[in-house]
Amino acid sequence: MDDPMRSGVIRLADYAAKVPTPEGERSVLALKRGTLDVRLSVPVPPNRQTPHEQDELYAVIRGHGVLIHGDERTAFSAGDLLFVAAGVEHHYADFSVDLALWRIFYGKAGGELPE
Repeated sequence: MDDPMRSGVIRLADYAAKVPTPEGERSVLALKRGTLDVRLSVPVPPNRQTPHEQDELYAVIRGHGVLIHGDERTAFSAGDLLFVAAGVEHHYADFSVDLALWRIFYGKAGGELPE
């Protein structure tokens, strides 16, 4: 994006070319603005994560898998939007080798509760 302080288009191709990073990271920062943090994530097994302080969205770009969240297993595929509340243990399982997601953190630590 030309000017992250204004508006623009975040292009998948621009960020996909940066994964993995030279350090071997499987995600790259695309936008940081206030509490908003957007990364392209291209995970490889095993996918283990720790609970996060902020609420989190995953926009599934391509691929499919299973979201393990708390005691639940929920299948997902390209085009789906996944939500994980702050503090919830989660990870992906049984996912395709082409899985790619926009990972979006937002809001205050502890998450935002519905009104």
